[in-house]
Amino acid sequence: MNVAVIGLGLIGGSLLRALAAAGHEVTGFDADPGTRALAAESGFRVAGSASEATGGADVVALALPLPVLPEVLPSLAGHDGLVTDVTSVKTPVLDLARKHGLPRFVGGHPMAGKETSGFAAADPALFNGCTWVLGLEPETALDDWLILAALCATLGARVVPATAAEHDRAVAQVSHVPHLLAAALARQLAGNPLAGALAAGSFRDGTRVAATRAELTAAMCGGNAVEVEHTLHAVLGDLHHLHDLLEMPDPIAALIPPLAAAADLRRAWPPHPADEAVEMPADAGRLLALGRAGGWVTAVSEDRATLTTMRPETGLNRA
Repeated sequence: MNVAVIGLGLIGGSLLRALAAAGHEVTGFDADPGTRALAAESGFRVAGSASEATGGADVVALALPLPVLPEVLPSLAGHDGLVTDVTSVKTPVLDLARKHGLPRFVGGHPMAGKETSGFAAADPALFNGCTWVLGLEPETALDDWLILAALCATLGARVVPATAAEHDRAVAQVSHVPHLLAAALARQLAGNPLAGALAAGSFRDGTRVAATRAELTAAMCGGNAVEVEHTLHAVLGDLHHLHDLLEMPDPIAALIPPLAAAADLRRAWPPHPADEAVEMPADAGRLLALGRAGGWVTAVSEDRATLTTMRPETGLNRA
């Protein structure tokens, strides 16, 4: 398959490397001349412009920050190949794709990354075992979705079908607000050398993503502002409740029930996959039901008529 990757940072660079390793014909482009030079020096085909990279591509993968997409999407309005992206918020990108008339757009979001960024940090194994959300909307051609699902699955990803709205609500809860909480915790170090000396595992784990570039965190949280606000409001409610429990006559006893409930939820995550994979026919409604149940696609048959799926439950699961 001929794939163009626009944007060669951590995710785009990793995608370029992974696709090339899987035997695909890949062309990359990045607006930064230094990044283009680094990718070319690493042996990859690098175009001099986005239009040069996308010409004749079967799939165009946009690995760009949300604020940059309005500048790029208009140039793809006449592209007859598949277009996808890797942005961490989906509704604004879907709106842009509809606005600019991209007939074969399927939004995507690989839930993979690290604190480091740039092409130098790119890793072809980054997507192995990761969750890769692919948007499935009423106007999405099922065959286009299946083409991308098969491509992502060959990179080792667990492909989860979801609408843009469902995706944005979920990532606000498990990704975007955790970035804000990590930032708030990291700020406890300001002017506090004793705390910095005492900080250990719980602080390290709770603040890891605070090291993410501020521009990236701001783009994903600001781009998903409505859902982030809803989730943040709920989390603040939980924190206020814990604060109130600390003022009880016996705060230790008062804190145990909510903390025990949270501990049970965390110990049960990540969910164990089913004992066996289940085959199901390719059907949009059944795919969305699979995603809502926490399930994923692991493989697509060559004729794209049958999917191999897993669910996060013990035992055989019939879709």
